[in-house]
Amino acid sequence: MQTIRLLIIQYAGDYREAFVRLAAGGDETYYAQKYAVDTVAALGQQTEEVATLCCLTDQPYNQLLANGVRAIGAGFQGRIDWPTLRQLITQYHPTHLVIRSPIRPLLHWSITHQLPTLAIFADSFMTKGWRHRLRNYRLAKVLNHSQIQWVGNHGLTASQSLQNIGVNPHKIIPWDWPAMVTPDDFPAKTLARSSAQSWQVLYVGSVIADKGVGTCIDAIAQLRSQDFPVSLTIAGAGEIDFFAHQAQDLNIADAIEWVGLLPHPQVIHLMHRADLILIPSHHNYPEGLPMTIYEALSTRTPIVASDHPMFAKYLRQGRNAMIVPAADAIALAAAIKTTLSQPTLYQALSLNAAETWHNIQVPTKFADLVNRWISNAPEDIQWLMSHRLASGEYSRL
Repeated sequence: MQTIRLLIIQYAGDYREAFVRLAAGGDETYYAQKYAVDTVAALGQQTEEVATLCCLTDQPYNQLLANGVRAIGAGFQGRIDWPTLRQLITQYHPTHLVIRSPIRPLLHWSITHQLPTLAIFADSFMTKGWRHRLRNYRLAKVLNHSQIQWVGNHGLTASQSLQNIGVNPHKIIPWDWPAMVTPDDFPAKTLARSSAQSWQVLYVGSVIADKGVGTCIDAIAQLRSQDFPVSLTIAGAGEIDFFAHQAQDLNIADAIEWVGLLPHPQVIHLMHRADLILIPSHHNYPEGLPMTIYEALSTRTPIVASDHPMFAKYLRQGRNAMIVPAADAIALAAAIKTTLSQPTLYQALSLNAAETWHNIQVPTKFADLVNRWISNAPEDIQWLMSHRLASGEYSRL
């Protein structure tokens, strides 16, 4: 029987920090975080040792955790130092790799060293502009190498974007996290507020320009200038000071609440309490299928989203969301006002959320993909083949 030393490499998401926090009774800060931590630990039953290597950590470290997982932190603060990363991988002597980000030099290294490799992403791939096309061509070429045995991507649309850049659909497997909350947990919503209340609008995600945070703030300023009573809560980490100054410059600082990075249960509570959820990502942000869409649909809170290409397959204007051009604050403000002024529309968006949620579910979960790949038993290989993008499994979605 082959000895397996599995190394899981990810750009961000410090496994050690998450394990220590959860083991001490702390809350999840991201969707399915405990599930992901436990999935990695369970891989120890099929391997000699499993390790995680996180590129972005506060400091370098190498520690065997209480659950048997070796956690390695590279200590990078931004850009990857490739010689250092290569040294850390070599020192671990892995026999198998799981690569969580489309880092082409890392994929090349696994091919050169003939390591069986599973790539698992949560990214979309832009096709506009010669730089993107060249980068995509090079990435597709390396992903199509036989040493990269399977390529997973989060959700069907993101998986199709891999096919669109030239990755072989016979090796692409759409995957998902298991459902932590569902529309069955919440009732459909109707418009209701007292005359003294402002409408509560919510943004959840990274506080950066490409996610549309500045567009949200500009839209709130537009609505306030029209005496439309609305407030915005922003949950997430990032460039908070920059956007707080933007709100001050627009004289709407009192309309914005900054709550930072919250435990996941509190995020769900905020989503359920909100009147609207904004998902205004710009086209140049590499969305897969944002967990914010899943969670908004689960809580049945109506969505106002941008026309990001990764949303288009599932979100339909006036049926399960209001769709506006990305980076267009005037259109975003108008959609917010329309949705919060039309009870019939609002109720329909909330009612239709459940059907949409069910339609975007894919059968392969993260643990299924990794466990069956590591097992490599004939029945597991057949299972993976039956769930690849080219299998016909997804024609119903």
